[in-house]
Order: sequence, then structure tokens, then C-alpha cells
Amino acid sequence: MSAVWGIALAAVRRRRLQSAILAVVVLCSTVAIVVALGLLEASSGPFDRTFAAQRGPHVVATFDRAAVSDALLAETARRPGVEAAAGPYGQSVVTVADTRQSLPPGPLTVVGRPGPGGPVDRVELWAGRWAERPGEIVVNRPVDPVFGDLVGAAVQTVEGLRFTVVGLASSVTRTAEAWVAPAQMEAMKPASAQMLYRFVAAETAAEVRAATAAVTAGLPPSGVLGTQSYLTVKRDVSRAAEAYLPFLAGFGLLGLLVAVLIVANVISGAVVAGQRQIGVLKSLGFTPDQVMAGFLMMVLLPAFAGCLAGTVLGALVSQKLLDLVFAGIGAAIGLGIGWPVYVAALLGVPAVVVLAALVPASRAHRLPAAETIRAGSAPRPGRGQAVQRLLSGSRLPRPVSLGLGLPFARPGRSAMTLAAIVLGVAAVTLATGLFQTMTAYGDTAQRVGRVHSIVHVGRPGQVRPTLDDAAIEALLRSRPGVRHVTANAWIDVQLPGLTSRSMAQFLRGDAASRGDVVVAGRYVAGPGEVAAPSAFMRRFGLRVGDRLTLALGGARTQATIVGEVMDAADDLIIASWSTLTALDPAGRATQYEVGLAPGTDVERFNAAVKAAEPGLYPRAKSQADQHSVAVIGAAALFTVLLGTVATLGVFNTVVLTTRERRRDLAMLKSIGMTPRQVTLMTVTSMALLGVVGGLAGLPIGVASHRVVVLAMLDAAGLGAPAMLLDVWRVAALAALLVAGVAIAVLGAFLPARRAARLTIAGALRTE
Repeated sequence: MSAVWGIALAAVRRRRLQSAILAVVVLCSTVAIVVALGLLEASSGPFDRTFAAQRGPHVVATFDRAAVSDALLAETARRPGVEAAAGPYGQSVVTVADTRQSLPPGPLTVVGRPGPGGPVDRVELWAGRWAERPGEIVVNRPVDPVFGDLVGAAVQTVEGLRFTVVGLASSVTRTAEAWVAPAQMEAMKPASAQMLYRFVAAETAAEVRAATAAVTAGLPPSGVLGTQSYLTVKRDVSRAAEAYLPFLAGFGLLGLLVAVLIVANVISGAVVAGQRQIGVLKSLGFTPDQVMAGFLMMVLLPAFAGCLAGTVLGALVSQKLLDLVFAGIGAAIGLGIGWPVYVAALLGVPAVVVLAALVPASRAHRLPAAETIRAGSAPRPGRGQAVQRLLSGSRLPRPVSLGLGLPFARPGRSAMTLAAIVLGVAAVTLATGLFQTMTAYGDTAQRVGRVHSIVHVGRPGQVRPTLDDAAIEALLRSRPGVRHVTANAWIDVQLPGLTSRSMAQFLRGDAASRGDVVVAGRYVAGPGEVAAPSAFMRRFGLRVGDRLTLALGGARTQATIVGEVMDAADDLIIASWSTLTALDPAGRATQYEVGLAPGTDVERFNAAVKAAEPGLYPRAKSQADQHSVAVIGAAALFTVLLGTVATLGVFNTVVLTTRERRRDLAMLKSIGMTPRQVTLMTVTSMALLGVVGGLAGLPIGVASHRVVVLAMLDAAGLGAPAMLLDVWRVAALAALLVAGVAIAVLGAFLPARRAARLTIAGALRTE
């Protein structure tokens, strides 16, 4: 075995350049793979572990106590298929007053529980203690030191209740927003009751629905206010990560394929160039297995070094990406990349490299010693000569015709190099399409070109405006350069049956000018109408035409979903102003969206508004969407990595070819070929592959873009409007055709220059 290590180390030292290329290629591929695997693991693993540790409920059910008694609810815990149950717990919704306290104003779902433990939903109490007496409350917050100051804070409700926050707890399935002692809850006279169920079979949505139907069978239909599946919460937690997965996995797969091609190219070139060495080793007593093992070790050593560095770099990149994707919820589910991801990368990538090297290395295993000592390293006579004869009769300059014929001398190597270029062009095309798609999405999300200034109304603790809603809107419309104004009221509302709050955006004025993209149905136009984002519709299984009940304080109103809009928010609905009037006749706007004419100075407009009414707080509308920037940045990073990998593949091919054809190059120079002509001939040979690679890689990239974007939209819970898919223009496609030539020329130029500087005497020396 020591002898095998010796020849492997000697081969790595002798082929330092190719070993370095291989290490860089594997590093780039490993970075993409670690990031993709890290997101894949984080999208489900941490939630599953936390859910199991807390014995989270498969279903949280809310019942009307006027229709279903607590005794009847307790009896449901003993029905077939129920593994464990907790409750009934009193449930009530209070409204936190807008007094700039520690909790945001709006509805707060409160449940009465005697403690954080129990057979179901063992809430993690991570700060303070549990509520034991009236006037005490425990707030549901993820485990994060930033919330530590909440303990001891006072909470005032619109209903006149006062609480002191005595503890902070975390429920991974969000069974409540806060908890109080049972005695406190009974004093609040709750109209609803909560039951928590764990089922024997609840792996799929169908099983959860069947088990829920079984446990609520026989109860009055009006008594079941709503149910919430743990799968909905899990999807909500992981959907951001899953939206990134398709394009990361796509780049990771492309990178791995390019790495496989380059590894095979390196090994095949080493076998061809080292035929005499193979014969010498076999004549000295090395077995065919030992010779083949030496070639495998030759690629495994730099590949493992690149894999190790790529794993470390991938861990740093993926952690930054996870912090962005899971902002605000990472601590709640124990977010982090598990060691299996690193083990899979450190073992899997080198294993793929070895598998890719097996076929060309097996050739060294089969070659007889006598034949390998006798053979040279140049291509066998006859390869490519027919093409050369055909090109020699053309009017092309001789260096160009010679260069066009070179790829046919080594068709296998040229095919692998061509495949690497094709994948590189596909990666560039995919990244270009993603850039266009995410730019279009970001412009829509941030209403670029439609909304330029957001004018906030002063809240408690700030200067309050002296003007009423109508006067504020008239003030804004009177400013020079204003094209449209939309009054917004952002108010937390309750959807009966859900434990989490939902945000309603009530609109008045020029709402149609905001630029919302309607995926299905139509936009809000009249009273009792709402539009909902695609993510909201999918989260709750709703469709256009369904009706919702909106509750605010003690008021309720019915509304019909008339449209589905493109938005990633799964806790938002858009409603008409008349719907707000039905819930709260005194409701006021919380902000105004203002669109300005081209050329209007936004900062000057904001300053003029502030001077006219100190109780208004205008700011320029952001023009960048955070997730769009993240996707574009990641796509650009991986495009550079894969473009570099493909270029290195060409570089490696030219290095191998020029080394094998040293004598041919010397003969050409001896009959008058200049260094510039040698460079032109070598670059032309790869430019031909670049043209073919561009033509083949472009449709692959376009098709990959469509597949990846559809998968991203599906994971994010978004509809698929044509504006996000039909992003290709003739000029852009024409430019992308040049990408293959650029990759080929960049990879070929340096070794071509090196070959051009080769002296005749040095090339004709005996090997």
C-alpha cells in the first residue's frame, strides 16, 4: 500500500497544475452542495426534532362553548385514533391597547392552562415562570435574548384588563399567543374552548383530515370553529427555505456534473500521457490493481482537499443564508445545520470523484506492459485526419483550419470538455433568467415605479396629526407631482378558529394604482370583498369565491374572496374600506401610499409633507426586496463558481492537448508558424466547442429556468403569473450564445500563450 501512496503522491507533485484545478473544481461544487443540503435539512429537521420533544399537537381545534360542552369535548379524547389529548382549555381573544407597550397592539389569542407540561404541547418555558394568579400572563415568544425585557412588562387591553408578563414560553405549533391561569380565564368568560390532539396516524394531510373528522364526528357543525394542522405550521416555517432549494439544488447538480466530467478528463489525460510510466510500473512488479489504485489516489488527494475547504466555506455561506431565510424564527426551532450534512459532503463528494475516475482509470488496469512502454502519448494516426484534409481545402487561414480540426483528434476528451461548456452555459442562462424573474418579483413586491413615498400617521408616543383622514388625504393630493394616493389601515383581525392573528390591509382611494398582480379572479372593488395572497390561500385551503369571517373586538363581518394576488405573505388579506367600516366605524388610516410623477424629488416631497403636518412621518419607499436580493446574490455567486469550473475544464483540456502535441507544435514552428498563429490555432480549437456548447446549453438553461422558478413559486406558496416566467428577450438570448465562446476562449488563452512560447529545441527533446 505504501508503494501505491508513493506513486500517487509523485503523480500529484508532477501534475501540480491539474491537481490544483481539480481541487478548485471540487471546492466550488462542494460549496453549492453543502448550502443546498443545509437548507434541505433545516427546512424540516429542526421543526421535527422540536415538535417531537414538545409532543406537539397534530391538530389544534377550537370549539364554540355555547354549542359544545366541556364534558363532551373531554369525551373526544377517548375516541379511536387519538393517541393523546389535552384540554379543554378556555380560549379568549383580547385586544392589546395601542399604548406603545411591550406587545404590539391588536388581537391577542389567550388560552387558560394550569402549566406548560402535559400529555400534549409541552411548552418550553425559557424565561420567568408560569402564570399562577389572576393578572399574570405568559407570552409566546421564540427563544431569543432580545425578548428578555418582556418579563415584568405591563399589558393593557382595550377590554380593561391589566396583565403583568411573568414568563416567556415557546410553542413550536403556535397553540396560543399567550397563556393565563385557568382561574383568570374563567373570569374572562371565554366563548371558545381549545383541544389539542395527537393522533396515531398523522403523517400526511389526508391522515390528519381523516383523524380530525373522526374526532369531531357527532358534534354540532356550528360548534367546530376551526382546526389547525401541524403540517400547516411546518410548511409555514420551512417554506422560505424550500423556496431557495430548487435553484440551489440545480446549481449544486450542475456543479457536480461538471466536476465529474473534469475528473474523468484529468484521469483519461493522465493515463494517455503516462502510458510509458504505466508500462514501467507493471514491469517492476506493480499489479494492475495497484496501478489503477495509484491513479484513483492521484485524484482523491486533491479532491478531498478541495472538498474539505468547500465544506468549511459552504458552512459559512449556508449559515448566513439560514439566518436570512429563517429571520425571527430560527431560535424557536433550534435552527442549525446538523453534522450529517457535513459527513454527507465529506464522504459523498470524494466518492463521486472516485466513481467518475473509475472508468478512465480502468484503462490503465487493462493496458499490457509491453504495449504501454512501446506507445507514445500522441493521438493515434488517422484520428481527425479526414476533418483536417477537408478543412485544408477551405479558404480559412491555416491556423484556423488546423485549430478547427484539433478537437477531432481526441473525440472523447473533446466531448467531455463540450459537456462542461454546455453545463456552464446552462448555469449562466439559468442565473440570467433568475435575475430577470427575481427583479420582476422584487419590483412588484416593492411597487417600484408606482409607490414612491409611505406617509405614516403618528402613533401614541409620537406627535399625533391634527388633521383628520380626509384632510390628510387632501393635503397629500395637493402637493406638486402627486399622481395617486391610497389610504391604508393595517389592522390585526381575528379569523375565528385560528390561534394566530392575521393582518388586514383596508384600502381607500387609488387602490388599483398600487400595482398588485392578480393571479386569479379580480381585484377588490366593493364592500364585503377581499383579495388574498397566494400563500394565504394555500395555507388555509381557500379558493376564490370562498367566504371569510373577520372579527375585530366584538364586531364580526362576512367577506367574499374575489381575487388571488401574488404575494408571499400567508397572514395578510386585502379588503375594501367599507369592510373596515363594518367592523369599526371610527377606523382611521395608519399610512398613505403616494405615487409621484417622474422627476419628482421624493425627499423634497417628504420634507414638505412633514413641514405641513408634523404628525405625519413620510419615508421613501424601499426599492429592494430582501429575498430577491438574496436569490440574485446567491445565483450570481454560484454562476461565477460554475463558470470558473467550466473555464478550468477548458483550461485543463488545452493543457493536456498542448503537452501531448509538443512535437507537433515544434514541427509547425520549425516550418514557420509564429507564436501568434499557435495561439490562434489553440484558441480556435476551443472556440469551436464554445459555439456548439452555447447552442446546446442555451435551451437547457431556458428549460431549467422554467422548472426551477415553478418549483420556487410552488414552495413559497405563490401563483405563477406569466411575468415571472416569460422573461426572455431576443437580445438577451443572443448575448447568452456568446457565453459558451467566452468560457472556451478564457479557458484556452493562457495555456495557448504558454504553448506559443514553447521553444523548438525544448519540444523536440526526448521524453
